[in-house]
Amino acid sequence: MPYAAPASEFRFLLDDVLGFDAVTATDRFAEATPETVNAIIAEAARLNDEVIAPLQRAGDTEGARLENGMVRTSPGFADGYRAIAEGGWIGMAGDPAHGGMGLPFTLNAVFNDMISGAALSLGLNPLLTQGQIEALETHASPEMKALYLPKLNSGAWTGTMNLTEPQAGSDVGALTTKAVPNGDGTFAITGQKIYISWGDHDFGGNVCHLVLARLPDAAPGTRGISLFMVPKFIPDEAGEPGARNALRVVSLEHKTGLHGSPTCVMSYEGATGWLVGKEHGGMAAMFTMMNNARLQVGVQGIGVAEGAYQHALAYALERKQGRSPLPDGTGAIVDFADVRRMLTEAKAEIFAARAIALACAMALDMEKATGAPEWSARAALLTPIAKSYGTDMAQKVTGLGVQIHGGMGYIEETGAAQYARDARVLTIYEGTNGIQAMDLVGRKMMDGGEAAFRLCEEIEAEAEAARATMPELAEPVWGAAETLRETVEWLVGQEMQERFAGAVPFQAAFARVLGAFYHLRAARAAGGTGPRQALAAFYIERLLPEHAALIAAARAGAAGLYALSPEDLAS
Repeated sequence: MPYAAPASEFRFLLDDVLGFDAVTATDRFAEATPETVNAIIAEAARLNDEVIAPLQRAGDTEGARLENGMVRTSPGFADGYRAIAEGGWIGMAGDPAHGGMGLPFTLNAVFNDMISGAALSLGLNPLLTQGQIEALETHASPEMKALYLPKLNSGAWTGTMNLTEPQAGSDVGALTTKAVPNGDGTFAITGQKIYISWGDHDFGGNVCHLVLARLPDAAPGTRGISLFMVPKFIPDEAGEPGARNALRVVSLEHKTGLHGSPTCVMSYEGATGWLVGKEHGGMAAMFTMMNNARLQVGVQGIGVAEGAYQHALAYALERKQGRSPLPDGTGAIVDFADVRRMLTEAKAEIFAARAIALACAMALDMEKATGAPEWSARAALLTPIAKSYGTDMAQKVTGLGVQIHGGMGYIEETGAAQYARDARVLTIYEGTNGIQAMDLVGRKMMDGGEAAFRLCEEIEAEAEAARATMPELAEPVWGAAETLRETVEWLVGQEMQERFAGAVPFQAAFARVLGAFYHLRAARAAGGTGPRQALAAFYIERLLPEHAALIAAARAGAAGLYALSPEDLAS
């Protein structure tokens, strides 16, 4: 399936819209010079265009399968993975002390955006390993870091995350997997985990599972959970894969999409594990990995939306149907107003979501480079918005991709439906988008809304600066930011149940306003004319007004949600 990584779009965003030079001006990331960044983006684009994108269809039509207890991956996936690992793409943001490249996390997000557009099923594998790298860097013992991190950074070994159990989904505290001390510093891990992406494969090396489990003296709920490293093969004295551990893949889930990504049911049968971090501190350690993954799942949504958009655009440019309404038209369906609306809407949404996600990644880099609390607060605030908007937008854009194809979009051979099927899970895993919204209005507002207020002030300042040259775009952005600020003020004064009732529309409204902010800034950076200005005008005039309805819903309160009883809903 054709895919061309949008390298120039990334360079424009980093250089002209987001101010990535603030990251590279820090001592920590000084080696990420403009020349280095451009070379990384160019090489990442080449790899994904030429090596990874050709694997997309085989990953869907010939998905992973379980044979004699071993997962067999889709044709070409092993070679594709080796190209990713040998290129150093897995450990690009890892600590150089353990084999990483020490590059900004923002560049990691750029790569994951590209690989998600090229072949999302395969791209899931390195993303999970990257999350595990960060969790181990933050919480593991020096000995564990020395053993595992060089292997994970190089791609010789891969990593997974094991949270969910049949009875414990979003309620992680209900898990029952047990960890019993063996008396030698190791633990016997027993239990079953489900939905384990890339729980096994035939790439070679080792599969390193981070598993949440309970010690015998554990308190109930999340306070009693600990985290353990449970490798497929127990490392020998030389640090190489040794004896097979007591774990196995029971089955692979039969999914709507992502067929090339094996989603495993894992059984741990007294498997040997090592404690990561402190006893009963598992949730803190796992959240390090989950917060990394939440932003990256938003990035996955942006990438798959980009792939679907490019696929639909190519079809719209060549499909002849009816008489063109334009005197100098192409004769293809791209001439029709509604097709043009869908394509422009998709392009505008992708730009806005990509800007938000990269801004979040930059905040994480600035937090790491400076230690400044305001960057930590900015990253925390943007993470649920980036995850939810990126993935909600992916549902919309991949659906538009099918619609643009018309009846052929519903026929599997065109490949349009694959994007929609693959994207569907993104709003669900790594914390559903409803949970992201509850996090946004709950924990992320524990500062009284200060981080949100600072962001609203930046949006208003941008609109003020644009008033002289683009008043027709600046005024609605300023007004939307002011409405958002007032809503944050209202929100922090409410009881939590009232906040939760309007959390999802509030989160969507926040994303809408942020998207307008970055479109306005892009139009200014481009001189207020040309395609950037036209795209900004489309977003601000046609999509930004949705924020008013969303804010009205956010402030409607909880009573109306409970006006119908369960019996009423069933009648």
